[in-house]
Amino acid sequence: MNDNIEVLGARVHNLKNVDVTIPRNSLTVFTGLSGSGKSSLAFDTIFAEGQRRYIETFSAYARNFLGNMERPDVDKITGLSPVISIEQKTTNKNPRSTVGTTTEIYDYLRLLYARAGEAYSYRSGERMVRYTEEKVIEMIMRDYDGRGIYILAPLVRNRKGHYRELFEQMRRKGYLYIRVDGEIREIVRGMKVDRYKNHNIEVVIDKMKLGGMDTEKLRERLSKTVATAMKQGDSLIMIMDKETGSSKYFSKRLMDPVTGIAYKDAAPNVFSFNSPEGACPHCKGLGKINEIDLSKVIPDDTQTIHGGAIVPLGKYKNQMIFWQIDAILSKYDCTLKTPVRDIPKEAMAEVLYGSLENVRISKELVHTTSDYFVAFDGIVKYLRTVMETDDSANGKKWADQFIAEKTCPECRGQRLNREALSYRVWDKNIAELANMDIAELKEWMDHLEEHLDEKQKRIATEIVKEIRKRIDFLLDVGLNYLALDRQSATLSGGESQRIRLATQIGSQLVNVLYILDEPSIGLHQRDNERLISSLKELRDLGNTVIVVEHDEDMMRAADWIVDIGPKAGRKGGEVVFQGTSGDMLKTHTLTAQYLNGEQTIQIPEKRRDGNGKSIWLRGCRGNNLKGVDVEFPLGRLIVVTGVSGSGKSTLINETLQPILSQHFYRSLKKPMPYDAIEGMESVDKVVSVDQSPIGRTPRSNPATYTGVFSDIRQLFVSLPEAKIRGYKPGRFSFNVKGGRCEACGGNGYKTIEMNFLPDVMVPCEVCHGKRYNRETLEVRFKGKSIADVLDMTVNMAVEFFENVPQILPRIKALQDVGLGYIKLGQSSTTLSGGESQRVKLATELAKKDTGKTLYILDEPTTGLHFEDIRILMGVLQKLVDRGNTVIIIEHNLDVIKLADYIIDMGPDGGRGGGQVLATGTPEAIVQGGRGVTSRFLSAALQPRNPV
Repeated sequence: MNDNIEVLGARVHNLKNVDVTIPRNSLTVFTGLSGSGKSSLAFDTIFAEGQRRYIETFSAYARNFLGNMERPDVDKITGLSPVISIEQKTTNKNPRSTVGTTTEIYDYLRLLYARAGEAYSYRSGERMVRYTEEKVIEMIMRDYDGRGIYILAPLVRNRKGHYRELFEQMRRKGYLYIRVDGEIREIVRGMKVDRYKNHNIEVVIDKMKLGGMDTEKLRERLSKTVATAMKQGDSLIMIMDKETGSSKYFSKRLMDPVTGIAYKDAAPNVFSFNSPEGACPHCKGLGKINEIDLSKVIPDDTQTIHGGAIVPLGKYKNQMIFWQIDAILSKYDCTLKTPVRDIPKEAMAEVLYGSLENVRISKELVHTTSDYFVAFDGIVKYLRTVMETDDSANGKKWADQFIAEKTCPECRGQRLNREALSYRVWDKNIAELANMDIAELKEWMDHLEEHLDEKQKRIATEIVKEIRKRIDFLLDVGLNYLALDRQSATLSGGESQRIRLATQIGSQLVNVLYILDEPSIGLHQRDNERLISSLKELRDLGNTVIVVEHDEDMMRAADWIVDIGPKAGRKGGEVVFQGTSGDMLKTHTLTAQYLNGEQTIQIPEKRRDGNGKSIWLRGCRGNNLKGVDVEFPLGRLIVVTGVSGSGKSTLINETLQPILSQHFYRSLKKPMPYDAIEGMESVDKVVSVDQSPIGRTPRSNPATYTGVFSDIRQLFVSLPEAKIRGYKPGRFSFNVKGGRCEACGGNGYKTIEMNFLPDVMVPCEVCHGKRYNRETLEVRFKGKSIADVLDMTVNMAVEFFENVPQILPRIKALQDVGLGYIKLGQSSTTLSGGESQRVKLATELAKKDTGKTLYILDEPTTGLHFEDIRILMGVLQKLVDRGNTVIIIEHNLDVIKLADYIIDMGPDGGRGGGQVLATGTPEAIVQGGRGVTSRFLSAALQPRNPV
């Protein structure tokens, strides 16, 4: 077998016919500027080819359903093992997916509870028991010796109905007596009970007096009777004392000896909130329900209904619903013009929840010969109907503004039904375990076996071993603060990637090629060491690990480095270095210069003092925040730091940003709980830049997203040639008919479906990939058509439009954030996460800032090389110089050391976090010495000498 993986002649995207050699069973890092071609080599070449070869092994019939993979543009790849890629983008947005289900720990817990759990009654709290038929006979003979008894089989438990068919069925089977609601009656033809009341019905199987007769005969008769009763009563029988009338239940199933309720036999799916067997019936296993929020339906009770107090209805209109409300109010001597707070509570209850009687509408209003009577279901029912039946986006958006998400009152957010929550292992039910964070769960698991009896120990040993193993992997990748019931949708890209990494280490595969995309995102320096050792563990099992990464620690720990450059985009796509990290330090590539200290990101001479104003956020209690009060001094570059899970995102993205968005833009996103906010009047605009993709279709591109394309089209419309032809801006759009090439619909390429082969993208034979028809392309500005402009890189466009003031600022902003290498018309789907975020940032930067704008950025250094960070921070510093405030959530020390003000959260993740440890300048944080950030920051503030 080859000792190396060799890639020869790779030409995907901007790669320039590169050859790369990667040693097998090594930890290899691909690095280089953002946009230099790292992901093109790792994912679009090596991973794509590995996946294609795997699918090639299927039959042609199966491939037809799978969709075939296109062969990447590469001459040859040798020594390739099966490939698994762990990317950031694949977070599961399904509310039913949790950390527990993703890591399979919850599946093992379900097995543990199904096999070793002890059931307790949810009614009496008694421990549930189960008996064999022999045991039941023994207990009856012992407990009722010398007494007369009835042996009954329960048929109906607390249910409504007339049960005529049931009585007739029992009569035909030959039974003479039946007990209905505690009274024994003779069964007669046509017998029935009140269908609107709840009933308990048992059939009398036998009556006998114990003792006195031959024990053997008695036992024989009793065993036949008990067997028949068990069959009729679905494994449950009832013994009633003739004298006292007291009764006792016995069952072959799990049963509460006091109340007689029985559980089905426990199976793993009984503990799954995604199965109808285990899910809470009220919230269907989601733990939350949507309720109508009356404070949003009637926000101001000083208004009248006529004036629009009920927001969903608006102001008075001549419509049936207002006539109905008027008719209800008239019964209480009120009108539509009475302020809501003066209307009696009973009247408002009828308006909101409906009237029991039909409402009378006078004949004058409906123009009929007599008064009109109509049912009124209430405003809340009307809103619910819209929520459930209107599938349009507008209808949903309209109804959403009156909805509040509340914890399910039945399961109290635990997602499971009463039966599943009644099983315990060492006094805890499964939902309580899922609510513990991983570190706490490990401690509980370590002491579990001391609290199990011998039988439980034998059953649980293997299961507990598997759970412990998986918990250890999660601890190794720094996720000790997550709980198993945390929804996957709420995890950051880095967290979900590390969970999948832990799952992969747990699967113990060998001879596999793993490709990871920046696993250190969202990871504090403290946890980085644990991540690196996890990757080395994966390598030591006998796997090859390729990591696309910019992190300095990761590069130094790597066995092999491939540096791609020298610049980005068209100027990248070459391998500038491949070898060990020690050899790399001796070269002068851009990455090596930052590693060996030849180049550094300079620390500012002086920290800004700000403008003296602040925003104060008081009493923040969302997720793990412990009632913290935080000051954000305005006019400064603020960086929020802290270990993963310490509460940074909760404080900024879930509390501060929604409060400001609601205040400025009437956003519907609800902030997490807090007491008060002060100083909002000191800012007049909030801009949040996150990492979500800028467009999901190939038609979206940087030019359309930043809005500069509208200005470019306007410029083309104003040209003499376009005026003569009468062209409008739509003529220069590739999304509407008129100017676009109709052969390919403005895509520039055609998709040809090949039945047993992958779909092939071929340039359109009419427009040759230009997207427009010949007439449109004849209009030229400085000799370039609109298609030529879309094909320009940002750097070329800046020179081309240097004398066009309405276009230049937006393109210049893209250049300023280091995106000079991307094309204006490049499809958004081909941009990396870091590039998407910078396109968003450039769009905001091109707008006029007010000097009182607050910018919020969540880990803007994702996917950025040292050089890119330097450029980006230069842009952000200019923003702050103009009086604006920038808040960044960040782990990267190169960003933290440039801050004017740091808010350090901690001291740990999850329950151990949620406090503000220290605030102040980087120097003050290091001096204070609280928390782990100060230790790493201290080293970053030291000047570095070139190696």
